[in-house]
Amino acid sequence: MSRAERAERTPLLQRWSDEEEDVRPTLKLSDYPEEDPRAWPRWRKLANVGVIATMSIVSPLVSSMFTPGIAEIAEDLNTSPTAVIATTTGFVIMLGIGPLILAPLSETFGRRNLYLTCFSTFALLQIPAALAPNIAFLIAVRSVAGFFGSVGIANGGGTISDMFVPSERAGVFGWYLLGPLLGPTLGPLFGGFIVEHLGWRWIFWIMTIVCAVNTLAGYFFLRETYAPVILQRLARQLRDGEAGSGTSEAPAYHFEGEDSRPLRQKLATSLARPPRIFAQPIVAVMSIYQALLFGTTYSLYTNMQDIYSGIYGFTTSQVGLLYLGPGLGFLTAVILLVPRIDTVYKSLTASHGDRARPEFRLPLANIGAVFVPAALFAFAWLVESRAHWFATIVPTFFYGIGQVMILNCTQNYYIDAFEAYAASAIAAGTVFRSLVGGLVPLVAPGLFERLGYGWGISVFGFVGVALAPAPVLFYVFGEGIRERWGVKL
Repeated sequence: MSRAERAERTPLLQRWSDEEEDVRPTLKLSDYPEEDPRAWPRWRKLANVGVIATMSIVSPLVSSMFTPGIAEIAEDLNTSPTAVIATTTGFVIMLGIGPLILAPLSETFGRRNLYLTCFSTFALLQIPAALAPNIAFLIAVRSVAGFFGSVGIANGGGTISDMFVPSERAGVFGWYLLGPLLGPTLGPLFGGFIVEHLGWRWIFWIMTIVCAVNTLAGYFFLRETYAPVILQRLARQLRDGEAGSGTSEAPAYHFEGEDSRPLRQKLATSLARPPRIFAQPIVAVMSIYQALLFGTTYSLYTNMQDIYSGIYGFTTSQVGLLYLGPGLGFLTAVILLVPRIDTVYKSLTASHGDRARPEFRLPLANIGAVFVPAALFAFAWLVESRAHWFATIVPTFFYGIGQVMILNCTQNYYIDAFEAYAASAIAAGTVFRSLVGGLVPLVAPGLFERLGYGWGISVFGFVGVALAPAPVLFYVFGEGIRERWGVKL
């Protein structure tokens, strides 16, 4: 691939080096189709996606699974419900901080090793959580678990970018992105039954088994997808083969994406990448949009028990079933709307002389820009007016659709704009949304107590209205912003 082609594939980036072309023989993945992730059979690609998608479901699942048992945990550990909610705060914050480190590391050491190491650790950390003697220990263990559990969220987008060309990426990515969305939604559903029938500690024992099975599947089905790491391995094999035994002192081959700098310098550059990408205005604003969604979602989820037990007299298990409202919205959007992101992208590319732009991923985000605030206002005032419980759940279905469309369009934009460093780009957007998603639920109960559910939830709706123009503005002005605010790495 020429330097011009590399620049076209990374329109917001400038490569770290402008050195002259290496005179050594150059290895290219296109010469080794059996090793090229984009040339793999579809079943192999989907096997990789299946493992990482499960990882991205399981870790957010753990984040919210215990919410139906907040009162039971507080009583068992002799603490307050707010302190129990803090275990979610620590987990979700670390779920956002983790990608800042794990995503760049995957662009240095490869994807597979990071997945297996981190998720094995995540599985083991469920054991001390199940045995937690006090709330401080539980907060600490869950926070550390959040860091390692973020590996699927941190690197999933990068892995999909490695395997799929842009024109077929959105549909696959939509199913993968169900993980961070369905995890917090299904968690209380399953958790409600476990807490009611087995007790809250069994949540973590069951998740230990689930995580261990997921990790084992990774050992069998995950293959390395990051091109520079694959080529580095091939170059080493060829050097060893030509030398007869051992590795020759001078590398015999050069490969695309090779970074010959010392490891310390490479790591410093990699770890600085996500914060620099976050400084790009489009990434910053769309990250705020994602933060609104996650802050709202976790605030509602952690208060669903109070709303539906206090107002409607639901049991813990019945409250868990109500999370199917947004969950069905997620599935509807992924099946019917997310594949249209690729359709719109191809249509706009063709109408612009086959010149693709990352902004062509944004038009369908406008569905979410309308649905999210409208659904929040409807939910807020239906609850406030004590409407029938089913009427209050209907808006959550449309909220789920809106959330999926905003997140999918945004994440696909990040991947297209920063293709070579897709994992770092997604990490840049993830950290802020996770910080907000972790901290806002701590203040939400006080907000609802002072303002009531009507005006309290409407606060989130008003923020949604303020951010609603973002997809349109960036579609129109995005290319100029990218040219003016190009990220130098």
